[in-house]
Order: sequence, then structure tokens, then C-alpha cells
Amino acid sequence: EIKKRLDAITVSGTAEGGKITVIANGNKVVQSVQIDSDFLAGADKEEVEELLVVAINKAMEQAENISQSEMAAMTKDMLGGLGGMFGK
Repeated sequence: EIKKRLDAITVSGTAEGGKITVIANGNKVVQSVQIDSDFLAGADKEEVEELLVVAINKAMEQAENISQSEMAAMTKDMLGGLGGMFGK
């Protein structure tokens, strides 16, 4: 159930003010990469690679934060449902 919810959540990471944008889902699967064509025309290979890493890492960090939040919410719901078993 959580995997399905995370699949439906979209996160993004950008580098250099949007010159490169990486879109991923909450399960840390990259969905797309967008590179500004003006930037790409003037950039060298190393610069593009470096900014791709930055954008991917930002997207993965957001996905991880969302994943942790979803897991915490599910755990709270599960424990809340068990509370009645312990006289709470």
C-alpha cells in the first residue's frame, strides 16, 4: 500500500536555478530529466554531469523524506489501531 502511494508522489530536484531538473517518485525512481537547451548548448560535459548529480541527489533526498513520513504515518496508524488491545 505504501509503495503504491509513493509511486503516485512526485518530487523534483533542480540545479543551477532550474538549468537541470530531475523528476522522481516517492520510491526513488527517476521519471524524467529536463535540461535547459540554452544551458546545454554552452555547457561542457563535466558541467552537465556535475549538475545532474546535484539535481538527482536533491530529488532523492526529497523522496527519502517523503518515504520516511509515509512510513511514520503508517506505523502511527498501526500502533494507534493496536492501542485498544492494551487498554488505551
